[in-house]
Amino acid sequence: MTNRLMLSTAFLLVVCGSALAAGPGPAPVNLRSAGDFVILTKSGITDVPTSAVTGDVGTSPITGAADLLTCTEVKGIIYSANAAGPRPCSIKDPTRLTTAVLDMQTAYTDAAGRSNPDVTDLGRGNIGGMTIAPGLYKWGTGVNIPTDVTLSGSSNQVWIFQIAGNLLEGNGVSVHLTGGALAKNVFWQVAGLTMLGTTSHFEGILLSKTLIAVQTHASVNGRLLSQTAVTLQMNTVKQPAQ
Repeated sequence: MTNRLMLSTAFLLVVCGSALAAGPGPAPVNLRSAGDFVILTKSGITDVPTSAVTGDVGTSPITGAADLLTCTEVKGIIYSANAAGPRPCSIKDPTRLTTAVLDMQTAYTDAAGRSNPDVTDLGRGNIGGMTIAPGLYKWGTGVNIPTDVTLSGSSNQVWIFQIAGNLLEGNGVSVHLTGGALAKNVFWQVAGLTMLGTTSHFEGILLSKTLIAVQTHASVNGRLLSQTAVTLQMNTVKQPAQ
């Protein structure tokens, strides 16, 4: 085995590119009020229409004019820091947005600061084709998903992925959840940028230090929480089931 494994409370085995484990995984990351949003950014949302977004959307501290989603593309509330947001559906609520952005940053710090990972540098950053059990995973590099990956666990189990570089999902690639696993319990903490390839499907909560770029016709079941911007191109983005 070339992967360096660190075993904690869960028994974990890496065989033929798959990770199998028993145990509940780490405690979930508390998103606080950031969890009220399906997309939350500090510097705007660009959009090549038509996208379909289910859940509330917010941009702050940048002006609401930097949110290029239209009212018809969002099944939820669009919150703006000022009156310049999408009309006529935008709601000006700078206080709520300031709190949510701070909570987003706190959640990112929480996820990044979790110690004693179950596995370090799994697949040397290439997790394509793997079945990954609940746990805390840490990479000192970026992570690539060139082929489908499966997260297998029950509805109360948690995954936290600490990624020091970029997260790149290939074109047409899917993240699958099996065994009752829920997207609300999957946290991807990304220090670099995140790029989800064309027609790909992604599951989980993205806590990104920089850009989240969702390519043409990609779909997301989760949340896009970026400390810079989110770019959309004819995407479907749906908040996870609670």
